[in-house]
Amino acid sequence: MNTSLAETFKTAFEAVSGHAYIVQTEAEAAEIIARVVRDANAARIAFAELPDTLVDTATAQCNGVEVLRPPYAADAALHAIDQVQVGITGARFGIAETGTLVEVSLDDASRLVSALPRTYIGIVRARDLESTLRGCGARMTAVLKEHPENIMISYISGPSRTGDIEMILTLGVHGPEHAHAIILLGEHE
Repeated sequence: MNTSLAETFKTAFEAVSGHAYIVQTEAEAAEIIARVVRDANAARIAFAELPDTLVDTATAQCNGVEVLRPPYAADAALHAIDQVQVGITGARFGIAETGTLVEVSLDDASRLVSALPRTYIGIVRARDLESTLRGCGARMTAVLKEHPENIMISYISGPSRTGDIEMILTLGVHGPEHAHAIILLGEHE
């Protein structure tokens, strides 16, 4: 597979203070997840919008860590996910030129997994990378036709940032302070 889009995405994501990794397999992605979880000293992590095979593999490598996974109870999701240190979600697609993960959520709990924890990990398959924002039109149209109601679309480019406080760029004020992107080159294992 041509890795040029993956490399472009990685460079752009890192340019906005994120950390990006290009891997071949879900097993390699699970190793990175486990390393980030250890580095964050996480006691609780949460998954959303990912295949069970990847969640199971990553969970097996995160010894001693409490793992939350869908389905989330609507009445308890906010409190449970608010106690999570690392949130891991799948992205519907990515935009290489800007290093942006495009997350499509159909419920609040899935969206909270990427927004509340201090550390976020987003996973996108290389085949789901578009080179430019302009090139995403067909994908966005398809997503909106598939889910015409109750949909949340998030564009994630590195950690949360704001310049509202005395015009000083600050990371992690309105969302994750640390953001990681894993680009998966290989097909589903």
